[in-house]
Amino acid sequence: MKTLLAVVLAASSAAFFAVAYEGGPLTGTWQIHQNIVGNESDQTCTFTQTGDDLTGTCESALGSVKITGKVEDKKVSWMYKSEYNGGPLTMKYKGTLDSNKIVGNVNVEEYGVDGDFTAVQSGKGSGE
Repeated sequence: MKTLLAVVLAASSAAFFAVAYEGGPLTGTWQIHQNIVGNESDQTCTFTQTGDDLTGTCESALGSVKITGKVEDKKVSWMYKSEYNGGPLTMKYKGTLDSNKIVGNVNVEEYGVDGDFTAVQSGKGSGE
C-alpha cells in the first residue's frame, strides 16, 4: 500500500510540474516598443515559454521572423535573424520581467548599435 501511494504521489508531482512549466508566464502576445539610436519602432511578438526555453515569432515592418531565447528567473533574452537593405540583421534582446512587462536593452549586432525596449503583454496564450 505504501509503495502504491508513493507511485501515485510521484506521478501527481510529475504531472503538476509538466503543467506548471508548459505555457510559462511569457507565453502569449507581446507589444514591443524599441528605440535604437533615436529610431523608434514597434513590433508584435508571440512567445511560447516551455521551461527555460522561449520560442515564437515577431512581426514588424521587416516581416515575420522566428525567435529563440531563454528565461532564467526574471531575466529574459531572445534573438532573431533577418535582413535589412539586402544585408544580414541580428537583433538581440535582454531584459527583466516585472509582472506583465519586460524592460531591457536591444543590440543590433551587425551595426554595433544598442537601444532600449519595453515589451507589454497584451494576450495570454491561445484562447485569449
